[in-house]
Amino acid sequence: MIPLVFLGNAAAGQPPLSGPEFDSYTRGKTLYYGNDGQVYGVERYLPNQRVIWSFLDGKCRKGIWYQQGEQICFIYEDRLDPQCWVFTQSGGGLIAQFEGDPQATELYEADGIGEEMICYGPEVGV
Repeated sequence: MIPLVFLGNAAAGQPPLSGPEFDSYTRGKTLYYGNDGQVYGVERYLPNQRVIWSFLDGKCRKGIWYQQGEQICFIYEDRLDPQCWVFTQSGGGLIAQFEGDPQATELYEADGIGEEMICYGPEVGV
């Protein structure tokens, strides 16, 4: 089990982050996310709304994010359909709820994962 910044319903009353607020919080950071007490993945936030995502499997996906209404949407190089999340913030960090649906996946900013974001190069065939 990983030590998560447990936010649960603590952010339920918090307003969604706007694009500029999300950018201000994330830009230049590498954030780890957990789900249900397990490591979910890691994302590095770069300038110009660019990101690099990994499930901590060595495979990294470059992408971009943009604001759409109250959601922050991500498009990755290997998946062109937007993945949209509602981000809220509490004292412990971010909570991301998929498409703002309380029944959908909810990720929590995790701390102290002890894992490093490693991106292996492209797979080379024989």
